[in-house]
Amino acid sequence: MTQRTFSLITATLFSVIALLHAVRILRGWQVTIGGGVVPIWVSWIGLVIAAYLAYQGFRLARTKAN
Repeated sequence: MTQRTFSLITATLFSVIALLHAVRILRGWQVTIGGGVVPIWVSWIGLVIAAYLAYQGFRLARTKAN
């Protein structure tokens, strides 16, 4: 597996994670872990981090193509 392929796969996965965080925020879905409800603000942090990692992955894959 080349570095470009790896970057594309991970960027795609992080994009899906960011999308799920965004959907949770918009739809107001509750997440319960071990009996405790995870607050919505955690998804804001997850969205920002996942979107940034996806952006960097796609950017790295694009630079490796040249």
